[in-house]
Amino acid sequence: MNKAITDGVQFMPPSFGAGLASWSRGDGEPSSATYHNVATAAYVPADQDFGGCLELQKTDSVQKLRYKGQTPILPGCYIRVTARIKAMSGNLPSVRISGWAGDADGDHVSGLPETDVAVPLTAYGEVVEVSAIIGSGNRPGVDLVWGTGAIYGHFGIDLTGQNGAVVRIDDIVIEDVTQVFLRDLMNWVDVRDYGAVGDGITDDSAAFEAADAAADGKRVLVSKGIYYLGNSVTLENRVQFEGNVVMPDHAILSLTRDFHLPAYIDAFGNEELAFRKAFQSLLNNSDHEGLDLGGRRVSISGPIDMQAAVNNRTTFAQRRLIRNGQLRAEGGAAWETETVTSQATYSASQPFTLSNVTDVANVKVGSLIEGNGVGREVYVRACNVAAQQITLSQPLSDAVGTQNYSFTRFKYMLDFSGFDKLTYFSMSDIEFQCNNMASGVLMPPLGGIFQFRDCFFNRPQNRAITSHGSGCQGMLVDRCNFESPENGLEASDRQAVAITANANDVKLRDNRASQFRHFAVLSGSNNVVTGNHFFQGSGGGVRTAGLVLALRACNTTVTGNYVDNCFIEWTNEREPEPDYVGGFGFAGLSITDNVFLAGGVASWFSFIIVKPYGTGHFVNGLNVSGNTFRCVDAVMNRVERVDTSFANLELDKMRKIYISNNTHHNVEYPAHNPLIVNHSQNSVAQTWQVDCAPNLPFNGYAMNVDGVSLRGKVANSSNTAQYVMPHAFEERGTGRNEVHLVWPVAVEGGVNVQVRMDR
Repeated sequence: MNKAITDGVQFMPPSFGAGLASWSRGDGEPSSATYHNVATAAYVPADQDFGGCLELQKTDSVQKLRYKGQTPILPGCYIRVTARIKAMSGNLPSVRISGWAGDADGDHVSGLPETDVAVPLTAYGEVVEVSAIIGSGNRPGVDLVWGTGAIYGHFGIDLTGQNGAVVRIDDIVIEDVTQVFLRDLMNWVDVRDYGAVGDGITDDSAAFEAADAAADGKRVLVSKGIYYLGNSVTLENRVQFEGNVVMPDHAILSLTRDFHLPAYIDAFGNEELAFRKAFQSLLNNSDHEGLDLGGRRVSISGPIDMQAAVNNRTTFAQRRLIRNGQLRAEGGAAWETETVTSQATYSASQPFTLSNVTDVANVKVGSLIEGNGVGREVYVRACNVAAQQITLSQPLSDAVGTQNYSFTRFKYMLDFSGFDKLTYFSMSDIEFQCNNMASGVLMPPLGGIFQFRDCFFNRPQNRAITSHGSGCQGMLVDRCNFESPENGLEASDRQAVAITANANDVKLRDNRASQFRHFAVLSGSNNVVTGNHFFQGSGGGVRTAGLVLALRACNTTVTGNYVDNCFIEWTNEREPEPDYVGGFGFAGLSITDNVFLAGGVASWFSFIIVKPYGTGHFVNGLNVSGNTFRCVDAVMNRVERVDTSFANLELDKMRKIYISNNTHHNVEYPAHNPLIVNHSQNSVAQTWQVDCAPNLPFNGYAMNVDGVSLRGKVANSSNTAQYVMPHAFEERGTGRNEVHLVWPVAVEGGVNVQVRMDR
C-alpha cells in the first residue's frame, strides 16, 4: 500500500531550489518565520555530494528547519522523514528529525513525541543520514507514535549543540513507507504476491502453496480473478476468497482451517460444486471429522453421485459427518424416474440372482424391482452385463421361472451407490427439501453404522432412505422427521416409503413419519424400533402397514411407539420357496408399551398382522404386553390376526406366545395368552364345556390348561358341596377352542380356567 500511488496523497515537500519560503525557522505553522531572504541561509545549486542543497549557519540553540506544508497523518499509514547533512565549518552540531503535530482545527496536539534521537556530526565533509518513521500505530520500527489525534504534521530537522556551525542539507524526503509494515499490518498474504496469475488457464497451484507457507498463521487472500489449480492444494492457514478457483475432478482442495461449506462456496462460486469438492476433501483429509454446511441451503439441480465426487476412493471406513444445513432439489428432467422392462429367470437355488436378463445394460443399480412373486422393496444391488445377471438385495418370494420384470430407478439427492463399501458415516441436522421431485438418500451397497440424526425429509417423491444392499448394517435413524408427498391420497394409493433396510441391527428411535405407504420395511433381524410416531392419516380407505417386518425370525423389539392408523405386518416374503421346511418359524418379536390408535376402520382391521407367504408356518416367540389398543368411531373385532391371502398359520404348532397386560378400547375380542376364562355351570353335568373362543390369540386352539380354580361351591344336584377336581381335556369342539372339564360326579358351580393357545 502506498497512499501517494493509490490515493494521490502528496507527502514529498518541494526542493530547496524552489525557494525557501516554504521552510520555517519555527515549528512550521503558517505564521512562523521562514528562511526566505535570511542572511544565514542560502541555496547552493551545485554541491559535489548533494547537487542542489541548503547551506545553513546555526545561530540558535535549537536551529529548526520545518516544512510549512501539512503532511497528512492517516490511520494505518506510516511516513518516513529522511535528511542528509554534512558539516562544512565551525562547531560540530547534532541533528535530529523533528515535527509538529496538528489536529483537525489546526491546533497543536500536545503530549506527543515530536523529536527523534539526535545524531552528532563528527567530521567535516562527512555525509550523515538521519531518518525517523512517524505513524498512528505503536508498532516496532515506528519512531514517533502519534495515535489518531494528529491528522497532519510539519516535518524537518533540528540542529542542536553549540552555535556557529555551517552545514549543508540535501532536499528533505518525506515518503510513505507503509509497505514496510504491510505484512504486520495486514492479517493476510495475497496469492498474487507469490506468482498466482488468476487468468483461469495458468496453473496457480504452486503459488497457492507458496503463499500458504509464507502466511505463518495469517490468512491467505485469494484476490479477484479465476485461478486454475491443476493439482491438489492444501492450505494450512485460514483463507479468504475474493476470486474463485477451478479444478479438475481429481484435484482436491483442502481448507484445513476453514473446512466448512461456506468457504468452499466462496472458493468455487457454485453451491453444488462446492458441496462435491468439500465432500471430496472430507474423505481425503484426516484432519476433518465432519463437514459443516454452515446453515446454508444448497440448491441441487440433479442427483449427486457421492462416489464420483471422491473418485479416488471406492471404500471408506472412518467416521465422517455432514451436518447443519439444507439440501434443496431444484430443476426438473434430472430427477425424472426411469423405468425399463426386461425378461429374466429366477431360480430358488440362486436366491439373490436374476439370470439371462435381456438388455441388462439398461438396468441401473439401485432400481426397484417389481413383478409376480417379488416382495416389497427389492432392489438391484449389482449388474453383471457380461454374464447377463442381476444381484438382488433380497430373495424373491415366489417367482421361480422366467417372466418380465420392471426396474424403476428413483433419483436420490445423495446417491452413495457408487461406493463398494462405506462405514461409520453420519448425517446430522440436515433438511432434505425433496420438493416432491427427488428422493432422499440411497445407501452404499456394503458397509455399516450409517447414521441419520435430527434430519428432516420433506416430501420425497418416492423414498426417503433406501438400502439396496447391506450398507444399512447397524443403521441408526434417530429423531428424524419424514413428511410424505402423498398426504392427500388414501393410504392404499400411496407409493412413497420412508425407510428401507435389508441388513441386521437397525435402530429406529424417536422418529416421526406422516402418511407414507410404509414408515419402514425391515428385512433383517435384531432390530430396535422405539419411541417413533408413524401414522397413515385418519381419512377413508384401507390402511397399510406402518412397519413391515419381512423376515420371520426377525428378533425385533418394538417398544414405546405411537402406531397411528396403521399396523405392524410380519411376513416371510423374502423366501424364494415360501412353504415352511425348517427353522424357528415366525420367531423373536416383542411388541411392548406402545400406543395403537385407529379411527373409522372396518371391523376386520387389526394392529398386528402375521402374513405367511406359504404353508406350514407357525409363531415361535411373540411377546405383546403393556400396550394400549384403541379404536375410535368404530369397533374392531380383534387387535391381532392372520392374513390368509396365501396361507394360514399352523395353529397346533404355536409356541411361546405371551399376550398380556394390554388395554383394549372398542375392541370386541381382546386377546390374552394365557387366557383366564370365567366359566359358570348353571346345571349339573359331569362334563363342562368351557368355550375359549374368540379370545385366544389368532383364534388359536385351546392347547394347554395351566390351571383350574374354583369360584365358590361346587355342588351336586342336591346342592351338596363336592370336594373334587376335574380332569381337563384340551382342543375340544369343532374349532378346537374348547376345554372340557370332566368331574367325578355331575356338579354345577363356577371355575376360572387358565388356558394357553401355544405349547
